[in-house]
Amino acid sequence: MPKTRIPLLKEDKPSKRKNRKIIIILVLLFTALLAVIFFRSSISKITAIHTQGDKYTSREKLLAASGLKIGGQFFAVSGDSVGKALEALNTVQEAEVSKKFPGVVTISIKEYPAVAYELDQAGVLEAILSSGAAVSVTDTGIAVEKPILTNWKADDPFKAKLCQALAGIPNELTSDISEIVPSPTLSFPDRIKLYTRSRFEVITAISLLKDKVGYLNQVIETEEPGLIKMLEADSYVPFHNETADTGEDADAGE
Repeated sequence: MPKTRIPLLKEDKPSKRKNRKIIIILVLLFTALLAVIFFRSSISKITAIHTQGDKYTSREKLLAASGLKIGGQFFAVSGDSVGKALEALNTVQEAEVSKKFPGVVTISIKEYPAVAYELDQAGVLEAILSSGAAVSVTDTGIAVEKPILTNWKADDPFKAKLCQALAGIPNELTSDISEIVPSPTLSFPDRIKLYTRSRFEVITAISLLKDKVGYLNQVIETEEPGLIKMLEADSYVPFHNETADTGEDADAGE
C-alpha cells in the first residue's frame, strides 16, 4: 500500500508591513518622549526679555500687556499678537517683537511723541503725548520748547484733539508757544488762548490751529508783542494800541 505524504505546514513569518507599523509606532513614541522632555527643559523657556524705545512706558506695563514672563514658553510667543497687545497701550504707537533662540525675546516700541506738559492736581509735571496720555517726566527730562497746558479737564475731548493737532505741526512752528488755555465760546467750542515766549497773546481754535500757525509765526517774526486773532479772519493789534482792549472784549462774544 503506497505511503501518503503529509505536506509540511509553513511557519507564519511576520509580514514586512507589520514590522513597518511597529517601527513607525516606536519612532512616534520616541519623538513624543523627546518633545515632552524638550518642552519641560529650560532650553524651551524664555530666559531673557529685552525692551527698547521705552521712554514713557514702564517695563512693568510692557510685560503686563505682552503677557511675557521669564520661564514662559519660548515657542508659544507670537510676535504679531504680542505686538498688537502692546499697541493697545495709550503710550505705544508701534511695537515689534523678535525672538532669538535659545530663550531671548526683544520688545521694540515706538512711543507717541510728547507735544506738551501739564501739572497734575498734586503739582507734579507730566508730559502729554500726541495720543492724549499723561506720563511722568521725573526720569525722562523736559523739552523746554513744548507748551504747558493750563486749566484743562482730564476728560475734555478737545484736549485730545489739541494734542493730535500739535503732533501734526513741526516743532519750529510751536517752539515759541509757552502756554495753552481753553477758552470756549458758543461759536467756537474748541477755542483756545495761546501765550508765547515772545509775549504775544493768541486767540484761535483747535480745528484751525494747523492751518493758522504759519500766520502766527509770520506776525511774531515781524511785529512787536500784541494780540493775534486767528478765527474766521486773522488780525493783529499791538498791545500799546488802545483798540486792543476793544478787540478782546468784542471777541468774548464770539
